[in-house]
Amino acid sequence: MAESLRVLVLNRISAAGLARLPAERYRVGTDLADPDAILLRSADLHGAPIAASVRAVARAGAGTNNIPVAALSARGVPVFNAPGANANAVKELVLAAMLIASRHLAPALGFVDALDVAAPDLESRVEDGKKAYAGRELLGRTLGIVGLGRIGCLVAEAAIALGMKVLGYDPEITVDAAWSLPSSVRRAASVDEVLRGADFVTLHVPLLPATRDLVGAANMARMRPDAVLLNFSREGVVSNAAVLQALDARALGGYVCDFPSPELHRRRGVVTLPHLGASTAEAEENCALMVVDQLRAYLEDGEVVNAVNFPAVQMPRGTAFRVAIANSNVPNMLGQISTTMARAGLNIHNMLNKSRGEMAYTLVDVDSAVGAGVLDALAAIPGVLAVRYLPAR
Repeated sequence: MAESLRVLVLNRISAAGLARLPAERYRVGTDLADPDAILLRSADLHGAPIAASVRAVARAGAGTNNIPVAALSARGVPVFNAPGANANAVKELVLAAMLIASRHLAPALGFVDALDVAAPDLESRVEDGKKAYAGRELLGRTLGIVGLGRIGCLVAEAAIALGMKVLGYDPEITVDAAWSLPSSVRRAASVDEVLRGADFVTLHVPLLPATRDLVGAANMARMRPDAVLLNFSREGVVSNAAVLQALDARALGGYVCDFPSPELHRRRGVVTLPHLGASTAEAEENCALMVVDQLRAYLEDGEVVNAVNFPAVQMPRGTAFRVAIANSNVPNMLGQISTTMARAGLNIHNMLNKSRGEMAYTLVDVDSAVGAGVLDALAAIPGVLAVRYLPAR
């Protein structure tokens, strides 16, 4: 019997997801030596030792900022995530945030909480106090969306259903996202156009060097003075200093985000939530199911789906003998792989190679068993980062 694959779990993962790892093939635990894979949610791997045995890291969520992706790429280790699995949960929270801001619900709740409910003049105090929390309705307002992936598209649909107008911007919108986007969404040519034209602006972009401080002092000045900025994406895409400066100058109506911080705590016009974007039972289960299936496909068959640092590669098995090779995207790599296998007397039944930036990945099915010497020869090719032999079980 083949040795079990070891999956180290670093956070609480939905039981439904873990159940997709059959006990006869996988050993799953929170304290495993030499794991084949790591499955996590929010655990921070930066600076943590990652065993040389690790062949894949999978996050049951969308963002991978807690994972040293570049270092793992250099080892030929894919990092999987679950894009879109928590989309509905985030969409619903964005809608709640708009209502919290437009109806001043956070300070209104604070006002009620501070009332002496035993006071004989309670009713008059409520009537007098509520005047400070008069709000505005969403109907007819314009929602600006920066980032039109799965979450952005769902937010657009929900806003339109509420009678809002939607202005959207995404320079890298996918074909699938474009098809699913409601036709009434007006396309903006830039982030600045969205900021200028919207009553509410919601951000749905990853945190990258290009998106850090995507909304900062310069372009925040283009927003309407009563506009509300919503950030349920990543903390770094908005400059907290610029938000506070704009609020103090009455140049911004409000800021609602999912990322508490010392500078934002208890500041006028700011509502911070404790990172609730994906915190629903449904989202946690969806993320776990998606990422576990992806992890199994990679560990068992070498297929790559939704890796943030690898190209997508899927190839039905043509034989029982498969080799998976991760390598730098450099010339003549396929030639060297083919030559090495030919010298060993192996007949290539099928081969698929894809690249993504500096990373390339190759699946090769051969007609006979592959010996350790061939695997060592493949690993010795300059530019090869990782080699795995995946005979059918």
